[in-house]
Amino acid sequence: MRIVVLALLLPLACVETQASILPQHAIAVSELQAKADEALPQERCFRYAELLSRMADIAGLQFGTGDPVAGEETLKLVQQYALKLQASIGDDSKKLKLAETLLERTSFRLEGILHEASYENRAALDMTLKQVNSVQTQVMMQVFKK
Repeated sequence: MRIVVLALLLPLACVETQASILPQHAIAVSELQAKADEALPQERCFRYAELLSRMADIAGLQFGTGDPVAGEETLKLVQQYALKLQASIGDDSKKLKLAETLLERTSFRLEGILHEASYENRAALDMTLKQVNSVQTQVMMQVFKK
């Protein structure tokens, strides 16, 4: 009997823990946004990749805790910053390989969220995933160009 009660309560504790982590992530994201926007041109690509990775994690938490509206808002931000990342790719960009690796991880994370998401949220997730994949390909091509 105790095992059954514990098994039923454990998932609720995990959701509560994840929900309490979200405000901490929001602070970290705002710091990353400021760093990325103020970074030197050759560092922006990497900083935006860091930001996208963190935002994908937050979107996953939001969808996982049953807040798809906030998750879709986060995905819109991911799309906006993916455009900024795309514009910041240049020959003088530092840490391109690290940025490409972060984008690969972000893509993998978004794909996982897509497989777990409800039907209503799949269109936004799919569009964001395609955009991140496109930017990742561009960064990878720039890495091989060097």
